[in-house]
Order: sequence, then structure tokens, then C-alpha cells
Amino acid sequence: MFSLIGLLFLWPVLFLVAILVKIKMPGGPVFFVQKRVGKEGKLFNCHKFRTMTVKHNGSTVSVAGDSRITSFGAKLRHYKLDELPGLWDVLIGNMSFVGPRPDVPGYADKLEGDYRDVLKLRPGITGPATLKYRLEDEMLADLRRLMPEGEWLSQEQIDGMTDQELAVWYNDNVIYPDKVRLNCYYYRHYSFIKDIQMIVCTVLGKNMEYAGEVI
Repeated sequence: MFSLIGLLFLWPVLFLVAILVKIKMPGGPVFFVQKRVGKEGKLFNCHKFRTMTVKHNGSTVSVAGDSRITSFGAKLRHYKLDELPGLWDVLIGNMSFVGPRPDVPGYADKLEGDYRDVLKLRPGITGPATLKYRLEDEMLADLRRLMPEGEWLSQEQIDGMTDQELAVWYNDNVIYPDKVRLNCYYYRHYSFIKDIQMIVCTVLGKNMEYAGEVI
């Protein structure tokens, strides 16, 4: 019901963004549709506004300044406007407002043990991990400055990687496991009040206390 209300209320914004995508990024579709892993590991089509060039190859991990991301697409990502079509996915039952972000095949569907609890949840437009890593693209682009020397990799190893290789390594070994931890905590400590708080914080760009930390 709320996703339908959201679509009806925000249709002028959706329409305007769609027009701007066609103007700013001609020659391609308005929407980016990709198979993602949903509840119980089932695949579904996840919808977003397109933020990248039409013809590109590369990693599913993107960073701020990635040549695949257009200047207009970067603005959509920064303000999370590219996620608005996700309201349709909520309406048809593939997603929820709050939950773990839907992953591409090869991540969530390969979780083992108690970590597979994440797959018992319907993917969400926002959630604890989404809030904590809301500026993930910018962080991945600045890893060479942000990574404590020697904590995960030696300086020699860091210097031997390209920016994209370093971003993929950091995502797979640091960010993704932390997201799984947060999402498992969410599953085991569900709170409707916290759901509402996460939605409000997402819309307003605010932080909140959750699972003993500020996200």
C-alpha cells in the first residue's frame, strides 16, 4: 500500500528523472534492470534508473569517479534517486522498504551456515548496512588514503593493485562481511520501530544508533 502511495506521490519526480536520463545519457534505456538474489535465494529483476554508459564491461563493484558512471549518474547515486524505481519492486512483492540490499549472484546466494539467515529476508531499498555504507562509492574511491597501513594489506600489496582491484578486494574482504553481520543482526533483532527510524534516516540523510554503533 505504501509503495503504491509512494509511486503515486513521486511520479512527477520519477517522470522528470526519466526525461533527464534520456537527455543526459542518450542512446540507452532509462532503467537499469539486473538479476538480483532475493528472498530464499530466488532471482528477480531489480529496477533502478540507469547511471552508467550503455556499453561497458567490468566489475560489479563501482567507485566514485568510475569512468563507467556518467556525471549525471553520479548525482543520482549520491542522492539515491537511482533507487526510486525500487518502489515498483516493493509493490510487486520482490522487495521490502527495509532489509538487506539485493546482491548480484555470487555473493548472498553463496553464504554458508548462520549467515544464510540473510536469505530469509526480503531485500530492502534501505537497511542497516545501506545506512552505514550510504557513501560506499566515495569511500572505495579514497581507499589508498583511508586504509590503515598494514591492518589488512601491506603497503607493497596496496601499491601493486589498481584502484579497481583494491576496491574489489576491500568490498569482498571488509565491507561485504560487515554488511552480512549487520543484516544477520537485523534478522535476529527485528523491530518495527527501528524500521521506521531507518526509513526516516534514509530520507533525511541522518545517522542513528544500531547494533551498538552509529550507522
